[in-house]
Amino acid sequence: MTVSKAAEKSSEKPADSAKGRKDAAEVQGQGAAGEALQLGELSEQLGYVLKRAQLKVFENFLRCMASLQLTPAQFSVLLLVEKNPGRNQTEIASTLGILRPNFVAMLDNLESRDLCARIRSTNDRRSHILVLTDKGKAVLARAKKLVATKHEARLNELLGQANREALIAMLAKVANEF
Repeated sequence: MTVSKAAEKSSEKPADSAKGRKDAAEVQGQGAAGEALQLGELSEQLGYVLKRAQLKVFENFLRCMASLQLTPAQFSVLLLVEKNPGRNQTEIASTLGILRPNFVAMLDNLESRDLCARIRSTNDRRSHILVLTDKGKAVLARAKKLVATKHEARLNELLGQANREALIAMLAKVANEF
């Protein structure tokens, strides 16, 4: 799921969106003899493998964040708003690659939960800056702790620190240069 797709689903409860996905065995299917489908060259396609990995990572994230009901996209928005106070919603959406209509719906959801607020810019009355509410700051602090101790810890356990850093560097190269 892309960040944009996650934004579209921001109104769903995280547990609901995780339930809607199928695990690898289900996707690969079972034949009459109970054998998994043969993927052939698909299993060697980088895009396919990246997508499968992303789905697993997002599923784990949603499980870790179930108590806070945050999607990866919502968590990303809260992080950027915290690190970039006074920036407008267009800049945040653009940085995350979220389409405007999807971002507006996500902000509506976050505002209805009192996690962030849109404030009309004093420089440009057509623009709104984003700020975290006190509740948003508290939820984000708990979310960061959960991400570090559960989600990222699981990835570190699986990959090891050196492989994790190498993977981040490789994916950043693809994202920046492809």
